[in-house]
Amino acid sequence: MARILITGGAGFIGSNLADALQARGDEVVVYDDFSSGRRENLAHLEGKIRVVVGDVKELDDLRAAIAGCDYVLHQAAVPSVPRSMEDPLGSHEANSRGTLNVLLAARDAGVKRVVFAASSSAYGESPTLPKIETMLPAPKSPYAADKLHGEHLCQVFHTGYGLETVALRYFNVFGPRQNPNSDYAAAIPRFVTRILDDQSPIVFGDGEQSRDFTHIDNVVQANLKAMAAPGAPGRVFNVGIGARITVNELIRTIGEILGKSVTIDYQPARVGDVLHSLASIDLARQHLGYEPTVDLAEGLRRTIDWYRASEN
Repeated sequence: MARILITGGAGFIGSNLADALQARGDEVVVYDDFSSGRRENLAHLEGKIRVVVGDVKELDDLRAAIAGCDYVLHQAAVPSVPRSMEDPLGSHEANSRGTLNVLLAARDAGVKRVVFAASSSAYGESPTLPKIETMLPAPKSPYAADKLHGEHLCQVFHTGYGLETVALRYFNVFGPRQNPNSDYAAAIPRFVTRILDDQSPIVFGDGEQSRDFTHIDNVVQANLKAMAAPGAPGRVFNVGIGARITVNELIRTIGEILGKSVTIDYQPARVGDVLHSLASIDLARQHLGYEPTVDLAEGLRRTIDWYRASEN
């Protein structure tokens, strides 16, 4: 049994990680300031995990929480391209400085390995598909730049200080517990809940932009494998399913699953958004033993079932 700290552990991805780790018998410590994480995401784990209220921008608080931990899964972030365009300083403080603090605290606590939630947004607008980890990054937003900076910090702490680090570039993660009500909500929860409520889903741009939408169970698998894989430290890995769909096709598919006719409300494209994204997952297969187990269709069905149930 290992003691594992999850920064941002009350969030969508973090709470799903907490479920998986607790279920396999690990000692879980969640570190979250609850600025976007939600207590209801952890309610079913009450008494089974330890929850520490804290901000990754506060180094001393992090040091106290990480003391005695074997691993850190660093998920805490302000995860929004539009929000980072509006508040680049706030994004930098949470996403760049916060990551530096996590690495400092982990190094000084003798943590075995840190797994960092990086982002496919680091690739920017290169027309080359699929995205391969060796491509030159070209971030288009402060959020993407901050996440890329986090990757570089991880590599520096690995080569310079001997701290094992692994960076996972997530591609458009979706699934249960993703908040549809934020001004910066991700696409799928916003689309599903609006269609369930007989409202038109809002699309920024013409809807022909495409994404590699990745169900949360695949992301959890990648994190668990990244904690243990011997060939992983110092590397960056894409985490996707290796397939893409346009936003228009996605909405049509959601409508078909729900048995509803859908009219899309098209709005002007947003600054900082990329047009197309598709992951090459060859490196993750090779070095992590990662293999997606939930495809888009099954992931959508599971997610829709969860939102239907949560409305009742």
